[in-house]
Amino acid sequence: METLRIAATALRAHKMRSFLTLLGVIIGIMTVVTVVAIISGLNNYIREKVFRLNPDVYAVTQFGIITSREQWLEAVKRKKITWSDYEAVKAHCGLCDMVGAQQNNGSAVKRGAEKLTNVRTLGVTSNMAEINNIDLEAGRFFTPMEERRSALVVVIGSDVREQLFGQLDPIGRTMTVAGQPMHVIGLLKKQGSVLGQNQDKILYMPITAWQKRFGARESLTIFVRAKGGVPGVESSMDDVRVIIRGRRRTAFRAEDPFAAVTAEALQMLWKSISAGLFSLMILISGISLVVGGIVIMNIMLVSVVERTREIGVRRAIGATRANIRSQFLMEAILLSLGGGILGVLLGMAIAKSISTFGPLPTLVRPTLILAGLLISVVTGVAAGVMPAWRASKLPPVEALRYE
Repeated sequence: METLRIAATALRAHKMRSFLTLLGVIIGIMTVVTVVAIISGLNNYIREKVFRLNPDVYAVTQFGIITSREQWLEAVKRKKITWSDYEAVKAHCGLCDMVGAQQNNGSAVKRGAEKLTNVRTLGVTSNMAEINNIDLEAGRFFTPMEERRSALVVVIGSDVREQLFGQLDPIGRTMTVAGQPMHVIGLLKKQGSVLGQNQDKILYMPITAWQKRFGARESLTIFVRAKGGVPGVESSMDDVRVIIRGRRRTAFRAEDPFAAVTAEALQMLWKSISAGLFSLMILISGISLVVGGIVIMNIMLVSVVERTREIGVRRAIGATRANIRSQFLMEAILLSLGGGILGVLLGMAIAKSISTFGPLPTLVRPTLILAGLLISVVTGVAAGVMPAWRASKLPPVEALRYE
């Protein structure tokens, strides 16, 4: 405690110099905390809001996840996923618990003088509400009978309701979709925005009605819920693979004529993206910490020279080399830890501001705060070893003679 008190007194004697010495550590720790908070928040956000595909559900599409030009060119050559493909999978996949289909585009909707453009218009099978856990605030989803007879019914998002109906209850009222009058039977729960993209400017209609209005030439997406939950996904995908490859007469060694997208694949894609960003920012903050450590070491070496006589006096009245080493090492640790505390506080404040006023979510865990403080302590130890060693090696007599 005496060593700690002496070290703190020495640092308070040069407040401005101590603060300027801390800037490198403050910036480094602040960057680490901010970046990790953003990435942690995004990981949760992506998992809960963006990649909302259930773990036991996968999608069969023409394109899938495209990460390169070569993959795009290969996907363009594939045949479109057709309605007959959907019916074949539904009829013959023994390991599929539920099979649904979806097509979508953007269209204009209207009610009286009120109009809303570029509304995401999805044509889906009646079981997609269960497959994708679509939540309703009011009304209902359409039935298999309504799907079979191409009923002109829609389930709308909250933005569509607010723009066209205001405070009126939309259930049972009529609106037009791409010029076609349709009956509103359901209202979706409000979803908000995901990474700045509105999730409530949306509507669902029976896929058969969608195809009659917009055509059936575009490739559709087949959604499959595997039997047996998550453990059954791979077996179910193999079953679907056999069916579609057989319909396409795909050669034994040829690539699959479709792409399958799972919740795990989406998570892996995001992790690969976020890992690159994380590594880059940690490198930048690491450089700041190294610079901050060098500055602390330099200031501590200057301090050793300035306090040579003090060191001689302390040695003369009984202080050991270990005492001197402890004092200077403690000063370096206190300097760095002070910078770490300020860096953590600033990082938390920036993360909170980004979450409150910006589009990015953030998450600051207690482990992140402890990690930031630990990094600052390690930086202080590394920066203080050489000055402490040099101070302890000063000969007492020569130190007392120093002017």
